[in-house]
Amino acid sequence: MAQPGSPSALQPELAPLIADIQSRGLRIEQTGETTRVGGAGPSDAGMISIEGVFITAPVGAGFVADSPYSLREDVFGQWAIFKDDERIASAEVAARPEFYDLSTDDGIPYWKIALLHLDSLASTVVQTCAYWGTDDQCTFCGIELSLESGNTIPAKRPEHLAEVAVAAKELDGAVDITLTTGSTYGPDKGALYVGRCAEAMHNASGLPVEAQFEPPDDLDVLNRVHDMGVSAVGMHVESFDPTTLAEIAPPKARTGIEGYFTAWERAVEVFGEGQVSTYVILGLGEDPDLTVAGCKRAIDIGVYPFIVPLRPVPGSLLEDLLPPDARYTESIYRQVVPYLLERGIGSWTVSAGCARCQACSGMSLIEQELVELSAPEETRTLIPVRSVD
Repeated sequence: MAQPGSPSALQPELAPLIADIQSRGLRIEQTGETTRVGGAGPSDAGMISIEGVFITAPVGAGFVADSPYSLREDVFGQWAIFKDDERIASAEVAARPEFYDLSTDDGIPYWKIALLHLDSLASTVVQTCAYWGTDDQCTFCGIELSLESGNTIPAKRPEHLAEVAVAAKELDGAVDITLTTGSTYGPDKGALYVGRCAEAMHNASGLPVEAQFEPPDDLDVLNRVHDMGVSAVGMHVESFDPTTLAEIAPPKARTGIEGYFTAWERAVEVFGEGQVSTYVILGLGEDPDLTVAGCKRAIDIGVYPFIVPLRPVPGSLLEDLLPPDARYTESIYRQVVPYLLERGIGSWTVSAGCARCQACSGMSLIEQELVELSAPEETRTLIPVRSVD
């Protein structure tokens, strides 16, 4: 697969195409290793390269059947993107990672322990959540769906994760690790177990690790996780609109937006500016003004607000919703990204995790317009976003 920074990534006509595909979805005939089904966060991710640019796009939700975009072979037997019956861009599909063919000594396939998301090794270390199946369940979440389908195991052991990390790095070129977990009712919300897993993986592979979890009741947990070798942390508020937050994630609403800011401030003290992030999901009925104001306030304290369009996960409580229009997501990106860069924070400054990867968002596309000329050696080659008619 082509790497970020290839000359083709500079073609500006790709921007509206990628933005529209991420909104309307991509029909794909052979899923195989190109897709991720279920999962804890915005998911339903088809992982491909379009003209050398890494992206993920919705592939499994019902609305994708109406998308004009499809991934299929052209007359030359090469992967390509088609709009209706017109070939509009070349594409590449990642080969099956080599480490997927390996198993632990006790017979657990490596792919049930961690998956390769483009160049990032990712695992939900505990695939159950205390809120699942209750009135507190986050409506966008699909954490236990992949467990129910048999695609993973309930809990991953640190020593097994370490094995997989080494193999993913050596065989498939993984460059970082992203770990998340279902929440527990304990005061650490599951963070310490994520830290144990991160410690084992980092010590074995040397790869940087982002750990994702709810804000712990005792913020000293953040120091303990840092001491275990975690280099970045994600505590995801999901929405800065309190009304929307209460509807989509009741436990997070009880923590409250102010509770998240308190945790983020402590985390920035521990991990540093730009190494703390939060998902911000668009398309949930949120107030855009509150969204932008919340993102800017987070940036002011050194937090990276990773903005993504909703991807309704089949089987989740929001499976019947549609993603937001690309023009809406672009309008939010364009208000937030310049402010982010003014603080000296960008995707290239993040050590590990979703904000480093950027394939699920259009934020890094806006970065290209603002930073390519001033600091090309410090950034990945990206493309500008333009409105889709």
